[in-house]
Amino acid sequence: MTYEVFLTEKAQRDLIDIYEYIADNDSPEAADYVYENIDTVIQSLCDLPHRGVCPKEFLERGVTDFRELFFKPYRIIYEVEGSAVYVYLVADGRRNMSALLQRRLLAE
Repeated sequence: MTYEVFLTEKAQRDLIDIYEYIADNDSPEAADYVYENIDTVIQSLCDLPHRGVCPKEFLERGVTDFRELFFKPYRIIYEVEGSAVYVYLVADGRRNMSALLQRRLLAE
């Protein structure tokens, strides 16, 4: 089965912010590399979205609806609903993920 992958507006903004930060603080080439690899991981969700693991921050709260994949240090948080995959968050895993996930996903 092939799944359709959707990025929320916030996830799209996350990718833009990551790209701009790397381009400004490292190089455009490095930003291209990171963006392309994150995009490859996201597009791979079309084939095997259930392979991701439940983020530990959610497991601690008993929430098992969300999954994550990595392009380290970046974490891609998503949910599978039927034949659709919704990417909600792309973030540097070195951030305070508990607070970020609480604010972005559990509060909505």
